[in-house]
Amino acid sequence: MWHARNTTRLEDGVIDADFYRRPSNVIRRSTTRDTLGSKAVPITIATSTLALGLLLAAAVFAPMALGQANDGHTVLTTGDIKWSPAPPSIPAGAHAAVLYGDPGKDGPFALRLKLPKGYAIAPHTHPKPEIVTVISGMFRLGMGESADRSKGQPLAAGSFFALQPGMAHFAFADEDTVIQLNSTGPWMLTYVNPKDDPRITQ
Repeated sequence: MWHARNTTRLEDGVIDADFYRRPSNVIRRSTTRDTLGSKAVPITIATSTLALGLLLAAAVFAPMALGQANDGHTVLTTGDIKWSPAPPSIPAGAHAAVLYGDPGKDGPFALRLKLPKGYAIAPHTHPKPEIVTVISGMFRLGMGESADRSKGQPLAAGSFFALQPGMAHFAFADEDTVIQLNSTGPWMLTYVNPKDDPRITQ
């Protein structure tokens, strides 16, 4: 079991989004038996003006799971993927599952997001490349600093896109949709309009 780690507010609209501690759900292979270990990490948040609201929002995070063996390779079947509420940097209603790595630390990671029909993410940027594959459903990607659903490109299951750091973009889910995000941590998100940041309204 594992929880969100500390977040530190950097500036308006930006919060260090290293929400995930590397889980200790490690499957250990031995000649005698397999063991499964776990521990929880307490949640604390340091912000200048929104500490209480963000603390309450982060406290509802549920644990996620990762199946990484001691020898360094990771193999997950569909049934191994455990979903929990997505981090508060994106609107409520989405769920997330970390497949590999730790989005809150330096290094590569793989994260899946499950978005309900009608879900929308306002224009935002990331400081690291965003590499996305649509696993299922219909994802609508738009570029620019103003969200216009009609200008979003529909991307069906199997579609792929890669965005360079700093590129403003927005997204909609035309139906229940799952995407996989691959990038390098620490993962952060900055909204073009800080008022769109759900962490501010919580």
